[in-house]
Amino acid sequence: MKRNLIITLLLFLSLPLLSQNFLKKKKYKLPKELPEVSGLYVASPDSLWWHNDGGHPAELFLTNSRGELLWKGTVPGAVNRDWEDLTADDKGNFYIGDFGNNNNQRKDLAIYIYSPASGQLDSIRFQYPDQQEFPPEPERQNFDMEGFFWFQDSLHLFSKNQMSKGNYYTKHYVLPAAPGVCEAVLRDSLYLKKRVTTAAAISPDGRSVALLAYRFKLFLGFIPITPADIFVLTDFSGTDFFEGNLKRRKGVRCILPTQYEALDYIDPDSVWIASEGNILYKQKMKKRRLKIRRGKTLP
Repeated sequence: MKRNLIITLLLFLSLPLLSQNFLKKKKYKLPKELPEVSGLYVASPDSLWWHNDGGHPAELFLTNSRGELLWKGTVPGAVNRDWEDLTADDKGNFYIGDFGNNNNQRKDLAIYIYSPASGQLDSIRFQYPDQQEFPPEPERQNFDMEGFFWFQDSLHLFSKNQMSKGNYYTKHYVLPAAPGVCEAVLRDSLYLKKRVTTAAAISPDGRSVALLAYRFKLFLGFIPITPADIFVLTDFSGTDFFEGNLKRRKGVRCILPTQYEALDYIDPDSVWIASEGNILYKQKMKKRRLKIRRGKTLP
């Protein structure tokens, strides 16, 4: 009897802690309809838009901030050859990056411009100014693309280098956010030691940029893991993002190769990141605080 009373008392005392942990929960499973989640746009704190990677139907998904599916629908007229990221402008138009290019040989790179309100679909067809070979030699294969965002009437794209033979530079390209055929403008490049970029986002106040990047390594010499980190750029001028201060924030550590390919800001100091599923893990979303100190040089 005394033992049961003690257990009951301990449970009662732990309830406030349990409720606090629940309120602070930072990880949620994503719906089964998003097995290869690749793009994320946070329209509001409780409205998150998603899409799957290439090979899946041309569909968009809406969830709340707990990963519960609210709506899904097809983008009429679009094809998901290799969708990699999702962003939106200040008029509510979505931009869907169909620019995945693992083999560096695509000549049909596209960004769909979709208006959910009217159902109208347009596109931007583009090429890179510094690519003449399809594909280039392995050490020059830096024309895969997995991250971009809209900012000041332009689209800012960030390349994914090759993990095995690349030099770990991500390149920053710019495109006009308007339908048509054009050549991207190469603005700059940034070295991320032993990591490749899989997503990009800009904060709601336009004062910081986040790049999601991962690396592949063997833990204990034989267990494959893919740690992902968030690189935050601040104190830049205009759109010279790579001229700003750079800070690395630890993201996640996963046993077995698991790609975190989706990222967007919740507010100026926190982001959602999301991963594909694999044989051990369900697809999931995680919240990360960035602990940004603006106006100071970051180490």
